Amino acid sequence: MDGAGAPQGQDWKIGVDIGGTFIDFCALDTRSGRVASLKVLTTPEDPGAELMTGLTLLAEREGLHAGDVSRFVHGTTVGINTVLQRKGAALALFTNAGFEDVIELARLGMPDMYSLFCARPEPLIPRDRIFGIPARMRADGSESRAPDLAAVADAVTRARAAGCDGIVVSFLHAWRNPAQEAAVRDEIAGLAPDLFCFTSAEVWPVIREYERSSTAILNGYVHPRVAGYLSALEARLAARGVPARPLLTKSNGGLMNAAEGKRACVNMLLSGTASGVIGAAWLAREAGADKVLTLDIGGTSADFALIVDGQAQFGSGELIGEFPLHLPSVSVSSIAIGGGSIASVDAQGVLRVGPDSAGSDPGPACYGRGGSRATVTDAMAVCGWLGHSQMAYGQLRMEVARARAAVGALAERLGRPLEETAQAILDIAVSEMFVEVEKLSSRAGVDLRDFTLMPFGGGGPMLGAFLARELGMARVMAPRRPGVVSALGGLVADLRGDFIRTVFAPLADAALPGLATSLEEMIAEGRSWLAAQGHDGATDMLLAADMRYAGQSYEIEVSLDPAWVTGGDAGAIARAFHDAHDRIYDFHDPDGRIELVNLRLAAIGAGPALRFPEAEERLAPAVPAREVPVHTGGQRRQVALYERADLAPGAEFPGPAVVVQEDTTIAIPAGTQAHVDRHLNLHLSFAE
Repeated sequence: MDGAGAPQGQDWKIGVDIGGTFIDFCALDTRSGRVASLKVLTTPEDPGAELMTGLTLLAEREGLHAGDVSRFVHGTTVGINTVLQRKGAALALFTNAGFEDVIELARLGMPDMYSLFCARPEPLIPRDRIFGIPARMRADGSESRAPDLAAVADAVTRARAAGCDGIVVSFLHAWRNPAQEAAVRDEIAGLAPDLFCFTSAEVWPVIREYERSSTAILNGYVHPRVAGYLSALEARLAARGVPARPLLTKSNGGLMNAAEGKRACVNMLLSGTASGVIGAAWLAREAGADKVLTLDIGGTSADFALIVDGQAQFGSGELIGEFPLHLPSVSVSSIAIGGGSIASVDAQGVLRVGPDSAGSDPGPACYGRGGSRATVTDAMAVCGWLGHSQMAYGQLRMEVARARAAVGALAERLGRPLEETAQAILDIAVSEMFVEVEKLSSRAGVDLRDFTLMPFGGGGPMLGAFLARELGMARVMAPRRPGVVSALGGLVADLRGDFIRTVFAPLADAALPGLATSLEEMIAEGRSWLAAQGHDGATDMLLAADMRYAGQSYEIEVSLDPAWVTGGDAGAIARAFHDAHDRIYDFHDPDGRIELVNLRLAAIGAGPALRFPEAEERLAPAVPAREVPVHTGGQRRQVALYERADLAPGAEFPGPAVVVQEDTTIAIPAGTQAHVDRHLNLHLSFAE
């Protein structure tokens, strides 16, 4: 914690993020500049209870009074866990008669084209709960056949009999004209007001029926649990006396209020991972790092993202478990390797790591909470990188003997020494992450040697330097509080609403007036959305278009200046597309005909400008607290251990070393030089 005692006249802004093992808190008193952070073990049996525990601890330790909280931002895994565990609502799908197989057909592609045993995931709505309604809308938005309301009534009766909780309505060409979906929704509301209903056009009105339908289904699937959780959250905060209404982190890296979150649940599915990248981007800008690879390791997974020129990268089609999310989201690649990932020996005698995780209950063996299977965290403890201080702000004390027993069971099966087995677990974890990062860099077309690795989360600083070394990266930057970067992301995020309009027009002068009209309507919609969020400050409208050459099956997203559309400058729009196509594919066709498929608008309401304390750097060798035994480089040796709180701006020291702090431990291999900057970031550079 920064500072001592609780100053008068506090104004606290709190960011909270729930992970698989811990819930993280990052709180800033804007009047004094004091920062407080905290980790609390999650309570899967009672989601939200750990939030109250954290607020109680912050009150006890920091004097944080509930009535002084002016901003409360919350990210949660309730939605994505609902999908991963398949514990969502029982849904029915109403679609056009003759198109009942839209979910089954999907896009025909298999998850792994090279596997002979690959199978598609079971859909979230089984075929016997998909009902065809005689109705047809033409592609131009004119009605060919009105919905058969008698068929709707029959389908509602059958959905009730099947035990459905809600209904999703997705009709052909609803992106062009949503009237038929709206009429069926209204009919359902009259027949069965107890069943919730979502239409594809209200969730995400985009062309392509599978993408539109699957996104609406994800929204409906998580709706009851997310809405229930958010209602309980509001009630708990109000009972605690917190005046701030909660804001929620979104997959697109922005924020929305809880009222919208209860309906637009699908926007929260990647909130935690996106928030971490937004927090990392803010830290990168503060430190002047323009190219960053983030490494967020929690209890169950490792997440990677690229930050270029201080900005997170965005895309769509991110996977939610086995299902693609066709909404704008921060681009994150994930792999099931985390601190709690379980190591095992398969039937062929091969050591493997993950994908199963010990989670928070029982957790790794070294947590002393009943876990007995070896995990990545246990391997770190056996090698000596962990076990020299309390963890999670004093909530956990490492029981290294339990870690040695768990890893020892594997060592015995393998016939290898204990510490060699532990090192093998770490090497496998790093190699699995290496493969995933190489895929990411290849897709993005970047050279990671030009990037700085920023590890965060509870496990990122433990393995980050080892991964950077394998990737050939020369620099690592560990933030002051790596364990709570995702919570920090909520503090520094802006309100952000995404809007889409399918235009499907050739890029020609004749199409520009229609595009200008669509843009004007979207800007009005964006301003209305920001007003509904209670925002009355600075705003920004970011325009992009999904574009392609005529004949191409898929398009690329191109950033546009709104003045090009309103001013009728088709040439500038074309040049932007050619440049983007060339940057991605190393090819463009100056004479090719161009099509615009979708216009995209991001309406952004700037959040409060926050500044964290910084100090002048004074170069000086750091003084270690003591030496500890660590197994590194194939041998056990004494290495320096530093307390993070003792490292002042300008402090320098060489590796190998261990840096301990309340939210994580930083493992620093040999051949590195460490330096602390004025923001208290710890920079590692590798000897060439």
